[in-house]
Amino acid sequence: MAGDKQQQPQQEASASAHPLHVVVFPWLAFGHLIPFLELSKRLAARGHFITFVTTPANAARLPTGLSDARVRIVELALPRVDGLPEGAESTADLPPEKVELLKAAFDGLAAPFDDLLAAACCAGGREQAAEGFGRRPDWIVLDFAHYWLCPIAEKHQVPCAIFFIFTATSIAYAGSRRQNASHPRVTVDDFMPMPRWFPSPPSLAFRRHEAAWMAAAFRPNASGVSDFERIWRTEERCRILVLRSCPEVEPPQLRVFPLLAELFGKPVVPAGLLLPEDARDGGGHGDDGPEVARPSALQWLDGQPPRSVLYVALGSEAPVTAASVHELALGLELSGARFLWALRQPPSAAGEQPLLPEGFEQRVAGRGLVIAGWVPQVRVLAHAAVGAFLTHCGWGSVTESFRFGHPLVMLPFVTDQGLIARMMVERGVGVEVARRDDDGEAFVREDVAAAVRRVMVEEEGKELAVNARRLREVVVGDDGGRQERYVDELVDCMQRHSFTEVL
Repeated sequence: MAGDKQQQPQQEASASAHPLHVVVFPWLAFGHLIPFLELSKRLAARGHFITFVTTPANAARLPTGLSDARVRIVELALPRVDGLPEGAESTADLPPEKVELLKAAFDGLAAPFDDLLAAACCAGGREQAAEGFGRRPDWIVLDFAHYWLCPIAEKHQVPCAIFFIFTATSIAYAGSRRQNASHPRVTVDDFMPMPRWFPSPPSLAFRRHEAAWMAAAFRPNASGVSDFERIWRTEERCRILVLRSCPEVEPPQLRVFPLLAELFGKPVVPAGLLLPEDARDGGGHGDDGPEVARPSALQWLDGQPPRSVLYVALGSEAPVTAASVHELALGLELSGARFLWALRQPPSAAGEQPLLPEGFEQRVAGRGLVIAGWVPQVRVLAHAAVGAFLTHCGWGSVTESFRFGHPLVMLPFVTDQGLIARMMVERGVGVEVARRDDDGEAFVREDVAAAVRRVMVEEEGKELAVNARRLREVVVGDDGGRQERYVDELVDCMQRHSFTEVL
């Protein structure tokens, strides 16, 4: 590929000072594991060595085909915690109310990680002669949950970088400890608008049920530590902040990256979107699933007209109920649109049967296909028959859609998904399904059908599609290399701020 050839000299130059040894340690959720792995692959392609730390069950689920010898997987056994189901090592294994227990178990990895880092530091030297995995770690790239890790790293004189897989706008919404102390948010109403330190369009706001989730993240949970306390304790001791984002996808009028550098008082570096390098490489969320699912989705799409199909996927962990799945199904039926629906049994709907309305699949036969379980999402989005994407607005799914310039039908649920949906409405690349109750949580089939028709049938959809393709050109660039340049800049920043360069 032309883009690959153009990137090769830059990638080689990024490792010219010396190949870094980077320990990468994500939180135990696939929405985190996959982008951390994508970053690891990009760093390894530039000649650096990656020790990727996770638990045994998650290591077994990582996509196969990771052939780069510069990436090694190291497993740490997850401690047992009362109430945590046997074998549960990922948020995908749990209903939402049990995730707090997973955090408690995760905190038990502090001592094993200390042993791992001590061994790595004893085995390798800091001198230039040391190479590969024999070199002591130059950096640890960690996630939001690791508030206990930075003191361990400091003991061994290894700098840390926190890697946020969220948008820069959502990090600005969270703010630093100092901003939150100066402008405290107490009630749910306080969490609905963007905070005072981040002036923004009124449209960038949370609905009440979304704000209630954000407010809960500021309170201690069963692990004894709130999510935002984890973020602040980690961020405060990290040398740089890295984001899976770039200025091109953030609200253009807000200059959010300079604002974040001011809020946190340290370098804030975009890593780019870490888009899949090839639509056939299995680079999506869990795209290394069983081969039997691959032909059924793609062969069905082969028989559909170009840009006629709405791809529907709500991720693996959206807190949907059987009732909401019913309304979504009946809305798709009412819309009259062609659709391919990747339907997974969400943990929050476990035991609720049936998941689909009676007779639904028979009534939509021919124009709609439901596949229970895994679907090769990146390859589906790349298919010529797909014309739009109905998504829960997880940032990973939205960034995957950027690669192909699809307009969006958006049905957000929790975390920053509502904010992402409103950002995409501001960019003119999608419409959000309307909500009916005071909290903004409930939706009905008529709302789903109306949103789908706006994108797939009505004249508005043509404008949305044009805007989505323009955004793709801005984000990806003609040769696909624009996003890779952000990784090069990240490597340069890591080279400049490592202890090796300072000592």
